Amino acid sequence: MPKVNISIERITSLEEFVNNKSIPSDEIHLTWIGQAGFMFKFKDKLIMIDPYLSDYLSKKYKGKLFPHIRLMEIPILPEKIVNVDYILSSHAHSDHMDPETLTILSDNNQGCKFIVPAAEIEEAINRGVKRHQITPANNQKSIFLEEKIKIIGIAASHEDLKVNEKGEFHYLGFVFDLGGIKIYHSGDCIPYEGLYEKLKDFNIDLALLPINGRDEYRLSNNIAGNFKITEVLEICQKTGIKNLIVHHFGMFAYNTVSYDELKKLKKESSKSSKALRIIVPEINVVYKIRK
Repeated sequence: MPKVNISIERITSLEEFVNNKSIPSDEIHLTWIGQAGFMFKFKDKLIMIDPYLSDYLSKKYKGKLFPHIRLMEIPILPEKIVNVDYILSSHAHSDHMDPETLTILSDNNQGCKFIVPAAEIEEAINRGVKRHQITPANNQKSIFLEEKIKIIGIAASHEDLKVNEKGEFHYLGFVFDLGGIKIYHSGDCIPYEGLYEKLKDFNIDLALLPINGRDEYRLSNNIAGNFKITEVLEICQKTGIKNLIVHHFGMFAYNTVSYDELKKLKKESSKSSKALRIIVPEINVVYKIRK
């Protein structure tokens, strides 16, 4: 399997990324927008996944045990994005399917397709997406968006593999196949039986994985968990993934890795061997991916 190269460029703002029309045809440009959110540029297409570009949750949970106050500034206002082609939501938690983000993006991007779990179509409509814009996704379902752009749904266990009576999964990850380069975004997920085997079969070039972990205290207060850092590293080792971008940190004080853990991971990433390149992403940085 040919290796991918990842180079890094700093930009002045995410508006610069959104409006950039000079992407080389053999490159994918990727940028982090906080929490589990990313934007991709491939050819002339703009793709987003799990954008949380509001302060909706701090208002929803004001005065509660976990107040959901943003620790990061909103990196780009959704009003500034009027040329997005595809938006994916991995599940219906509001930092992944945010009504104050999706309503604006749906209104301002009439031709945009929203790819959401089939089990959450009605919820996506409730969050502001128009029904005619929605394309349903499910575990192992391939969706051909256009030439050289395909996504495949991968079941995610956000503490459990939640499935409705139709066999539709509520929590999904996605494998993006962009011109033969395969990028795995797990959504919110913990290890489950069969996951490693699924991923190994895809020959993933780059994984985008959460690292905020989980514990009984959060779970007992209805905060479902994610991979721990050690589990993320194990996934890459056991599935042959050579490039990793971590995420789901730095947004909410109650649900992030500590500063010391992040510092340790950054130190590890600076000395990553050829077996695994680890990237701790930053806002206003573009990761350029090519074979």
